[in-house]
Amino acid sequence: MGFFITLCLLPQHAQGVTRHYELNITMQSVTRLCHTKSMVTVNGQFPGPRIVAREGDRLLIKVSNHVPNNITIHWHGIRQLRSGWADGPAYITQCPIQTGQSYVYNFTITGQRGTLWWHAHISWLRSTVYGPLIILPKHNVPYPFQKPYKEVPIIFGEWFNTDPEAIISQALRTGGGPNVSDAYTINGLPGPLYNCSKKDTFKMKVKPGKTYLLRMINAALNDELFFSIANHTLTVVEADAIYVKPFETDTILITPGQTTNVLLKTKPSFPGATFFMTARPYVTGQGTFDNSTVAGILEYESPIHSSFSIKNLPLFKPTLPHLNDTSFATNFTKKLRSLASQEFPTNVPDRVDERFFFTIGLGTNPCDQNQTCQGPNGTKFAASVNNISFVQPNAALLQAHFFGQSNGVYRPDFPINPFHWFNYTGNPPNNTMVGNGTKVMVLPFNTSVELIMQDTSILGAESHPLHLHGFNFFVVGQGFGNYDPNKDPKNFNLVDPIERNTVGVPSGGWVAIRFLADNPGVWFMHCHLEVHTSWGLKMAWLVLDGKLPNQKLLPPPSDLPKC
Repeated sequence: MGFFITLCLLPQHAQGVTRHYELNITMQSVTRLCHTKSMVTVNGQFPGPRIVAREGDRLLIKVSNHVPNNITIHWHGIRQLRSGWADGPAYITQCPIQTGQSYVYNFTITGQRGTLWWHAHISWLRSTVYGPLIILPKHNVPYPFQKPYKEVPIIFGEWFNTDPEAIISQALRTGGGPNVSDAYTINGLPGPLYNCSKKDTFKMKVKPGKTYLLRMINAALNDELFFSIANHTLTVVEADAIYVKPFETDTILITPGQTTNVLLKTKPSFPGATFFMTARPYVTGQGTFDNSTVAGILEYESPIHSSFSIKNLPLFKPTLPHLNDTSFATNFTKKLRSLASQEFPTNVPDRVDERFFFTIGLGTNPCDQNQTCQGPNGTKFAASVNNISFVQPNAALLQAHFFGQSNGVYRPDFPINPFHWFNYTGNPPNNTMVGNGTKVMVLPFNTSVELIMQDTSILGAESHPLHLHGFNFFVVGQGFGNYDPNKDPKNFNLVDPIERNTVGVPSGGWVAIRFLADNPGVWFMHCHLEVHTSWGLKMAWLVLDGKLPNQKLLPPPSDLPKC
């Protein structure tokens, strides 16, 4: 991986560096579970390489496409202030990078530090194209918690014995649910609980009496995950690159797209044992899922001149919550609170300019003529926001907006609430058909937004991890059942709500978020369960330019890919 640094000519107090990376998209032969396949990778690595920067740094990342697939890369959680051209979702902020072409993602990390990640943002390529994005604090700025002895990225993924692109292509053609993965992975390794996988096990070697910072990322395509380390307690200190009030837990819950930093304090002396670290899914829907467990091993360095053999030590296993333990999921989520300190204030909007109510859920589309479909009652599965299933355009929305060519590409009339009100979490309506279209929600610059996202029971209630590009938002409230606009706002937390870029809409419930639309551009919002995104559970916000020069979207780069 090519990488070098140059100094920026900035005032001393604001000085960052420019970091150059080269990411080459190539085919690589990879073997897991005794299955060998050629798959899309970055620099021949699975997972892809670690990208490291400091707050205030500028990143120039050249992505060169050497595979038959079109590709884009999204820098998940980076705010991309006025640099929407570098955000990465295909046909939203850019056209894809085609075979033999390259594109330089150019952005500056402003006011952010912590664990984020990067991944492909087209079709299901992020199943193999992903990696950590680590933002260190500025020089001489400490963490607001104990300095760790060592930092270790732990990134969860999914392994498919067959080609994920073929899986989703078949599912969209037949209208049914796609096949599930064959294993979960930790840093690309499935671990010893799977057949033919003992040698492919992530092992973390630690010293007694030390504190380790685990930078945890859920890059799985379609599953929220519980994670625990046997006989050890974890202290949560950060979520989605935002410091949180520390709290201890035996188990964490992390949805696709989310990151969580935890401190692991090792035992004061050699324990004479090894410990499984395991993850398995949290499941709320009625569809099929990968009911398996990925395991890594925590090993302590044995004392010098010790006669211990790792093979002969007892191996302890953690007890994870039940697959459908919504009570644990809810209680864990409620513990996440922003620091709300003088150094790290919580700038939640206290006034609201615009209030929106979005229903989130599944539905159906009619079967194509002369075809037999495998969805409910012979239909095709679909998903929608306010009953609109997003239709991917043939041109990038941001380019269409910037050059005044939106006619025929998108319509600026996304509904502020559902067209038809019903008992969202009660008996579902008979008509499960969704509308289809490419619509955006238009916001003037600096609009303060309150958005209620309500799960629906159409084709079954289900949790949906929603990711908003271009912004962090504050989770001011959540609950089960139907949102009550008269009662529920009285319980909103406007003091220290967690600040995130990805939030789970509870199964059979709702979540309330607030954000300030201070970043001009076109910004994607979608479910981070890739199957739901493929079915259309996505939409876009268009934030207009402000009046001042520093409130306007920067012009596009000269190498912006063409459709």
